[in-house]
Amino acid sequence: MPRVKRGFKARHRRKKILKEAKGFRGGHSKLFKTATITLNRARKYAYRDRRNRKRDFRRLWIIRINAAARENGMSYSALMGGLNRAGIELDRKVLADMAVNDPVAFSKLANAAK
Repeated sequence: MPRVKRGFKARHRRKKILKEAKGFRGGHSKLFKTATITLNRARKYAYRDRRNRKRDFRRLWIIRINAAARENGMSYSALMGGLNRAGIELDRKVLADMAVNDPVAFSKLANAAK
C-alpha cells in the first residue's frame, strides 16, 4: 500500500489549531495533540459560560436592587411587586444601574412602588 503524505491540507489543519491555541501555557500551545485537547475543553467552557454569564449578571442586578431597596425601607420582593402593580416596566438591568448611579431617581421609584 502506498504512503499517503496528505500534503498542505494536513499542515493547514494543524496550523489553524495551533494558531487558535496561542497564549496557552507550555506544550498546550506548541504540541498539536495537547493543543487540540485543550482547545476542545476551552470551547466547551466557553459555550457553557456564555449561558452562565447571563445568570451571573441577573444575580448581581438582583443583589444591587435589593441593597438599594433596603436603603429605602423595603425588601426586593416588595419593590418588584409594587413596581408591577404601579405599571412600571423596567428590567432588572436598568433598575440596578439606577440603584448604583442615580439613587435619587431610584428612591422616587421605590416611593411609587410603596
